[in-house]
Amino acid sequence: MARLLPDHGVARTLTLATFVNTLGNGLWGTISALYLHKVIGLSFGQIGIALTAAALVTFVAAAPMGYLADRIGPRGMQVGFLLGQAACAGALLAVRSFPAFLVVAVLSAVADAGTRGARGALIAGAIPAEQRVRTRAFLRATTNLGLSLGAAAAGVGLAVDRPAWYLALIAGDALSYLIAAALCVRLPRVPPVPHEPGAPRLVALRDRPFLACTLLDGVMSIHFDIIEIALPLWIVAHTSAPAWMVAATLLINTTMVVLLQVRASRGTEELTAAARASRVGGLLIGGACLFYAGSAGVSTGMAIALLAVGSLVHVLGELRQSAAGWGISFGLAPEHAQGQYQGAYAMGFQLGHLVAPLLLTTVVLGLGRLGWVLLAVLFVATGAAVPPVVAWASRRMVERRCAPSAPENTSVLAG
Repeated sequence: MARLLPDHGVARTLTLATFVNTLGNGLWGTISALYLHKVIGLSFGQIGIALTAAALVTFVAAAPMGYLADRIGPRGMQVGFLLGQAACAGALLAVRSFPAFLVVAVLSAVADAGTRGARGALIAGAIPAEQRVRTRAFLRATTNLGLSLGAAAAGVGLAVDRPAWYLALIAGDALSYLIAAALCVRLPRVPPVPHEPGAPRLVALRDRPFLACTLLDGVMSIHFDIIEIALPLWIVAHTSAPAWMVAATLLINTTMVVLLQVRASRGTEELTAAARASRVGGLLIGGACLFYAGSAGVSTGMAIALLAVGSLVHVLGELRQSAAGWGISFGLAPEHAQGQYQGAYAMGFQLGHLVAPLLLTTVVLGLGRLGWVLLAVLFVATGAAVPPVVAWASRRMVERRCAPSAPENTSVLAG
């Protein structure tokens, strides 16, 4: 843990809170489907509807919640929504029907969007600009560790497979939110930025160059679901590799992120460097798709080797692409609207997460090797498009800042 924590101060407190929070997320995420189906009695269709509704709510609420963090101050909002998530997790203990779960899932999604928006504004308001990307890297590495340890602990409950154990794990998730909220109370207060009367509110959603960067990041973010959705199905259905390679590829990904994300983020604080990192990430992820494609129709040993190498190349691309996204989102956001800009940028990831399951299963499982090749082209082309689009957004940002007649609060309107 010492290597995964910043030296001191705000970044360390945020990292500790994130670790505790994601430890609880790992508990719930691992048992959620089985608990909802076996204990509560929901059908898989009902579970899917509720989770899709929650994902849509998170997507829609991302930018407004970031705006709210700018207006009322992110620390209090972070603590408040963490307490709200604790209440939602606790409410799961009493859920016994689909309508009740749907309500809890939607409310939890609102609270989740609130904590994410507040976190972006906290990082921007309490941490020096040159340390923001590094801080996000620490948070991501810690997130992977917390989720992994939570999942491992939840495995005990799955092995016992009794309702009481499921309920205990859910209570542990609720407790993790409470502890995270207590840690966040120690963070410094970031003063809210008052809204100028008559000025547009959700200015991030009017910034066309910024939204173009957000869309490209959303396309690139589709690759996150490859490891969880497309690759497991591909390994089982199209290769001679043993089923344990599904766990091996996930382990490679998680371990590399925990160990290397902070190091991989170096140099991406500046916009030009971040854009180049995204292009490199696209090349690496595209290359990984070709390794995955080659794992079909070969011997077991060759399939294992190609999948392992592909996983390594994939995670190296993921590390650079993630760091690039942080550098771009912080670099293009005006200081008085960091919260809503971080929330708006997160919409790209959420959009990619929404379309990825259908896209990946249709392309990869439907087209086989050709599907992987098409995905490789998509990632390489998207990564190549990032530098010119970031350059365009950067020029427009400078023009708006230099415009003598534009008030600061309205200067982010794209023309």
